[in-house]
Amino acid sequence: MRILIALAAALMVTGTTTAQAAAPAVLAAPNINVANVQSHLNQFQSIANSNGGNRAHGRPGYLASVNWVKSKLDAAGFTTRVQSFTYGGATGYNLIADYPGGDANNVVMLGGHLDSVTAGPGINDNGTGSASILEVALQMKATGFQPTKHVRFGWWGAEERGLIGSTYYVNSLTAADKSKIKAYLNFDMTGSPNPGYFVYSASGQPSGSLALQQRLQAGFTSLNVQTELTSVGGRSDHAAFARAGIPIGGTFTGAEGTKTAAQAQKWGGTAGQAYDRCYHRSCDTLSNVNATALDRNADVIAYALWATAA
Repeated sequence: MRILIALAAALMVTGTTTAQAAAPAVLAAPNINVANVQSHLNQFQSIANSNGGNRAHGRPGYLASVNWVKSKLDAAGFTTRVQSFTYGGATGYNLIADYPGGDANNVVMLGGHLDSVTAGPGINDNGTGSASILEVALQMKATGFQPTKHVRFGWWGAEERGLIGSTYYVNSLTAADKSKIKAYLNFDMTGSPNPGYFVYSASGQPSGSLALQQRLQAGFTSLNVQTELTSVGGRSDHAAFARAGIPIGGTFTGAEGTKTAAQAQKWGGTAGQAYDRCYHRSCDTLSNVNATALDRNADVIAYALWATAA
């Protein structure tokens, strides 16, 4: 699905007016090939299979996941670094990847957690978000995208242990470095098998978050997909950024909550059933992913990044 971004969607988070904007009238975000995202998920499943069935904090499957994602980004010309931390008597890792160029004082950041729970391989939670932002990152290089803002990605460790990795990263930044991050977009579960199409609500979030909420909504609208707002609170890795006053946004296809009849009418799927019946269970495998939701969310991630960073 090719997505065209109108000028209004491409305005800066800080609220540049149409008259002030210097961007082209229309910018094209790439179509993200869902088969590529699924290929990354296959790799995460294979890593889990070879490492005791999971990719959890402190387990070999997690570090293997970090090393594999890093290798893909290194080959694409990103500047990567692995940040280590200790939690629960085990070493954890964040993977940070910077795309070359762009204004270093105006950073757009995308992230998602790479770890699973110990019960299973964590393919929907959160292989889907991790694989989707990886493919979007690779498409930046493949399409020759040259954003005016600096783009950074983060794959967080130990989210399932209490948002440990992302909190460690934000706390490690100086006040000046925090101020340079103008937007953080979080993608945690984007292919739930009985999916909803949720966008993080800007209500109660730092100033600038509403523009991100509306941009993500516009991305789904361009695909003729209705959305609902969700108040994710402190449930995922955006929380540390929000506490630091950084505008946040994100998408979510649902976890253990139950799909309503009205939602099933709007989105399809099964009313009265969880969005993800395998949430935090051993059955969160490759078969626990809705390809249509995965495809749509990957395209919206690209839409939002191209619009925000251009």
